[in-house]
Amino acid sequence: MSDTDILTDIALGHELEGAGYARLSGSELFDRLAIQSADWAAFGQSWDDLGPDLYMADGGRYRRRRHATFACEHGGFTRKPHQPHFQSRDYNPLNGDVQRWFDPVGQSTIDNAVMQSIFAFCARSFPLAGRQHVELHQFRIEAGTGELGRPTPEGMHRDGVDWVFVMLVERRNVREGVTRIGTPEGKELGEFTLARPGDAVLIDDHRIMHGVTEIHAVDPAQPAWRDALVLTFVADR
Repeated sequence: MSDTDILTDIALGHELEGAGYARLSGSELFDRLAIQSADWAAFGQSWDDLGPDLYMADGGRYRRRRHATFACEHGGFTRKPHQPHFQSRDYNPLNGDVQRWFDPVGQSTIDNAVMQSIFAFCARSFPLAGRQHVELHQFRIEAGTGELGRPTPEGMHRDGVDWVFVMLVERRNVREGVTRIGTPEGKELGEFTLARPGDAVLIDDHRIMHGVTEIHAVDPAQPAWRDALVLTFVADR
């Protein structure tokens, strides 16, 4: 890492500590992780192969996803055997208290240089202590005629973990999808849109609630979606 990268990481850490969240533009992230266009293209294409989320308690069929889990220790990530995703209803009143099995993230996606760089970036950006349980989610939220896309159908929420990394992969033919940030006490802290590939936000899940407004197709006759990567970290007990 260059001296500039180290100073930037320190500044990001101070922002995360002070505000409870920190934002990065796609151009900043691409520069810091030295992401190559060919690697990004292959990484993004993996979102074209996500299975439907069949657990939506609201009856919606607008969400596709894949899922994987890892152990992180001393900055190294080891993939765990495939397992369900579980959240308490305390954190997800819509789909909580259910073991949700999703298709596994492809190994080629894990091995992609983009994903490996993001792992390393998160490991040094979050103040991780000891062994971590990490969950990786690939999301595609679709919008079209007769159905809105709801990136966070549970509304403003915490994930019930320690740290969260959210990165936009692609927006195609959609409008809105505004990220809102607030406190568990209900104080609004701001809103912004992850609009360009690589735009990202890092979140202290103990201090910050987050949500994303519905997306709408600009042209309902054409495919419309919002692709995002989410990583969560929690001390592995």
